[in-house]
Amino acid sequence: MNNPENLLYADSHEWLRVEKNEAVIGITDYAQHALGDITFVDMPQVGDEFTKGQEMGAIESVKAASDIYMPLACKVIAVNEDLDTNPELINTDPYGKGWILRVSFENAPEGLLSSQEYTAKYPE
Repeated sequence: MNNPENLLYADSHEWLRVEKNEAVIGITDYAQHALGDITFVDMPQVGDEFTKGQEMGAIESVKAASDIYMPLACKVIAVNEDLDTNPELINTDPYGKGWILRVSFENAPEGLLSSQEYTAKYPE
């Protein structure tokens, strides 16, 4: 799967789709493929606030568990409750129905990679 051009990417394999002063966050196709079949997603609560790089949750799979890190300073405004019963949405649609959370932020994201930079660094 190609990494969508309209997203920003973190070295820790989270993606970010910026929509004005909000963003949708998930994990990349590369990350979900490395994890294998996802069985559980530990997500933060609506209202939680994070600094950039702070651990915000974890993803468990049949192969491993991996922490998820916040790619920018923000406040959680929504979580993907569909992942509670269907965590495999991250495997089947990591850039769509497999989104993890929506956040609001004040300062524009910095230090993230473009699609081309991420793909060059983490070829499939």
